[in-house]
Amino acid sequence: MKLVPADPTVLHPFPDQPRVVLLKPLVKSPLIEAGEYSYYDDPDDATAFETRNVLYHYGPEKLRIGKFCAFGTGVRFIMNGANHRMDGPSTFPFPIMGGSWGEHFDLISGLPGRGDTVVGHDVWFGYGVTVMPGVRIGNGAVVASGSVVVDDVPDYGVVGGNPAKLIRTRYSEDEVARLLAVGWWDWPAEHLTEHVRTVMSGTIDDLEKAAPRG
Repeated sequence: MKLVPADPTVLHPFPDQPRVVLLKPLVKSPLIEAGEYSYYDDPDDATAFETRNVLYHYGPEKLRIGKFCAFGTGVRFIMNGANHRMDGPSTFPFPIMGGSWGEHFDLISGLPGRGDTVVGHDVWFGYGVTVMPGVRIGNGAVVASGSVVVDDVPDYGVVGGNPAKLIRTRYSEDEVARLLAVGWWDWPAEHLTEHVRTVMSGTIDDLEKAAPRG
């Protein structure tokens, strides 16, 4: 029997569950990149991810999301457009109010930022996570519900809290290196389909043996 991979181009992977959307076929903004099979779950309006979950996104910094990421309801990305000046007496952005205040737009342009916000592959976000600008979250990481991520998260790290702190790592340093070398998220879809059980429940040895050759 021929094994058929799941379709990464459909908006709703579960036809009877409109609360779940795949992000790659959903996002239209040139400032957001999403890898195949990464999904968002929201009972209200999952299709509004770009406007409800990616906030203050005026550019040029991008939000880059890898493949096979799972986003719980209410995950929010705060982008660099939320930044205010802090080097003077007031942090209020007077120029955006218009009128003669608008003549001072230079006071709020070119504010320092932390660059793109980057989410690796196979990252699991719990309910209500907030990610601050310029954060980099490694492959295989887990972010606990309600966390506020202000610093980078290592590959296969488990973080939680406000601000989020490293609770533990899912694998040893050597094991993480092996997992990154295998990079199962880049396997051809047909090969991945053949080895889904190994990816989900096998050992690293099993994963290495299952990796495509050549």
